Amino acid sequence: MPAPERIPAGSVSSSPEQPEQPEQPGLLEPLEPLELLAKGELTVRGQVREASNAVLFCSVSYAGEEASCVYKPVAGERPLWDFPDGTLAQREVAAYEISEVLGWHLVPPTVLRDGPYGEGMVQLWIEADPAAELLALVEEEQPGQGWKAVGFAEVGEGRTALLVHADDARLRRLAVLDAVINNGDRKGGHLLPAPDGVLYAIDHGVTFNVDDKLRTLLWGWAGEPLPPEALAALGALSSALADGGPLVTRLAQLLTPAEVAAVRARVAALVASGKHPAPSGEWPAIPWPPL
Repeated sequence: MPAPERIPAGSVSSSPEQPEQPEQPGLLEPLEPLELLAKGELTVRGQVREASNAVLFCSVSYAGEEASCVYKPVAGERPLWDFPDGTLAQREVAAYEISEVLGWHLVPPTVLRDGPYGEGMVQLWIEADPAAELLALVEEEQPGQGWKAVGFAEVGEGRTALLVHADDARLRRLAVLDAVINNGDRKGGHLLPAPDGVLYAIDHGVTFNVDDKLRTLLWGWAGEPLPPEALAALGALSSALADGGPLVTRLAQLLTPAEVAAVRARVAALVASGKHPAPSGEWPAIPWPPL
């Protein structure tokens, strides 16, 4: 079906009848989700509420397999002054590709394909564990054991609280990924700890800018040495970016040459410094709203 003209992000009902979610079949083998997402029939079930762009909850079925997924049509993207119009879906896919090469699989399987509202990003739906605690606001001035401080936040009535995140190896990997892809919007709601203990991260449209845009809640390791596993993963990524192989070919389909060059430069800078980046102080380092 040909893509319609651009649709406003709010043109699909933001409060539909609660969609009847298909039975969760569980995560498939590593290569199978991509084929299911790329080739399956998309059926829109509803819209994810409170999203700034059109985010549609769908089911996807192919060859007897079915799963839930998110579909973000390019036609439903709100224009941004600092990102080329109609490129957020490609950036989401590029973030997935980088995560896979790092070997951390932090981004759910993600493809770029045609759908009911034209080309868009389609990503496997992840059910988060509501009992998992990765972020907290505490009244103490220092984080407790097992937590890292982000900064103080106003909580109303003239009171402040310390925003902390878990001192968790999964979050630390994500902080490195965000530095590589230059994530300008790492909020708490983008963290999806699954019931099986795997951490996923979503919403990577505001990434890969050539200018430094890093804004995140994961500043707890700022200035600290990168762990050995991160340096090893960055070394592998550096090789994949330098050899003109599959990753470079794929990124060239999704990003501009300048943006790909900027990825190389950020990886080289991280390896050279051997440390987690720190806020520059030139712009707000924490996204708003943070959660």
